[in-house]
Amino acid sequence: MEIPVKNTQGDVVETAQLSDAVFGVPMNKSLVHQAMVMYQVNRRQGTHSTKTRTHVSGGGRKPWPQKYTGRARQGSIRAPQWRHGGVVFGPHPRDYRLEMPRRMRHLALKCVLSDKARQNKLILLDALSLDAPSTKGLINILGNLGVSTSTLIVTAEPQTNVILSAHNLKKIWTLPVSQINAESLLRRESVIMTLDAARRAEELWAAENPKRKSVSIEESLVVGSGLGEDAEEE
Repeated sequence: MEIPVKNTQGDVVETAQLSDAVFGVPMNKSLVHQAMVMYQVNRRQGTHSTKTRTHVSGGGRKPWPQKYTGRARQGSIRAPQWRHGGVVFGPHPRDYRLEMPRRMRHLALKCVLSDKARQNKLILLDALSLDAPSTKGLINILGNLGVSTSTLIVTAEPQTNVILSAHNLKKIWTLPVSQINAESLLRRESVIMTLDAARRAEELWAAENPKRKSVSIEESLVVGSGLGEDAEEE
């Protein structure tokens, strides 16, 4: 896939040939949805808690005798039907965490990254460096690139000046390429990536091949029946 490379002035300086194994992957909506659910659920702390009748203080004796009062039978003033009583089937601390295989997570990331590239929402920069933290300087760069929506700036390595410059900008986030995922890309309208970060992404994920080796029906029957080299020798 060929993508134009721009400088900080917004001019096209060259064209980069990117690997189709990372930037040309077809969209798999079910896989991306599964990854999004995992990332969102894993942010839940699960610290919600309620007190049952065993945790509420008080209520050590019967509020009135069992019989001959004309009132309903009660065993404790901390029973669920009483005011300030315990909660029935209330939430308790739990772990909501979900897991996905590493190759599936990376494939979902490549699906979203490729979709950004196909929709022309991926902007490649030849370099992005600031001599000092400057929010005004970063605003000028974004203006030159025609960026006016939520954007994720991806660099090869964490750059302190870029991070501090984008800290006060609304809807602008920065991440090194090794820490991006499918959710961080989907939550932003566009992605600005340096050329070094794109090459780093190819090194990280291009070697992963999600396709499994195809096995014919005859081979699977031979393997499943326990026959193999012994059967061929006979």
